[in-house]
Amino acid sequence: SLMAAIGAGAFVWDGQRIEEEELRRSAQELQQLEDPEAFPEQERGWEPVMQREQFRLWRRPIPGSALFQYRVFGSYTDVTPRQFFNVQLDTEYRKQWDSLVLKLDVVERDPATGSEVIHWVTQFPYPMYSRDYVYVRRYSVDSDRNLMVLVSRAVEHPGIPEDPEHVRVRSYESHMVIRPHRGFDENGFDYLLTYSDNPQTVFPRYCLSWMVSSGMAEFMEKL
Repeated sequence: SLMAAIGAGAFVWDGQRIEEEELRRSAQELQQLEDPEAFPEQERGWEPVMQREQFRLWRRPIPGSALFQYRVFGSYTDVTPRQFFNVQLDTEYRKQWDSLVLKLDVVERDPATGSEVIHWVTQFPYPMYSRDYVYVRRYSVDSDRNLMVLVSRAVEHPGIPEDPEHVRVRSYESHMVIRPHRGFDENGFDYLLTYSDNPQTVFPRYCLSWMVSSGMAEFMEKL
């Protein structure tokens, strides 16, 4: 049946779905940030980029490339964690508040884990082509540890071929951890976003870094 699915061009979830271990590692990133001495290897190389009232931004080089991994830590006091989390998940609502979204659809879901394949097309500054992402995501609400986790990473999907009008981004990864100050439905929480992608631009490294840093700040304010 597996070979039949491959022959028919169907998406095979084995090896592509986000497993529990990935969610666990993502949740641990918040602990690493708050107690770097307990995780010295993982916390090496982060460079401060920006600090504002509601968030701080760091970056560190990705070995073997001219790109950076980014990390945002922030807090809000006037919205509940569940509201913030639901905005992350609601693809239809994002089309309303994010003017850069050209397309954002759930393609299919994994009944075993709840993982979803998403197709996302976003505008880039003129005269660049828009960027095209295909990624799998999974979320978890952990009442015991008082955490919400959302993990996304790029995948290949046979049902979503490349479009010559967009540039396909094949390297993309995002980890969001939300920790309520009290409960999931009470105002106030901290969040940690760790993010990297390769948008395949020809800009110098410093220019691309500035674009991502300023764009990240603008996106979090919109969100």
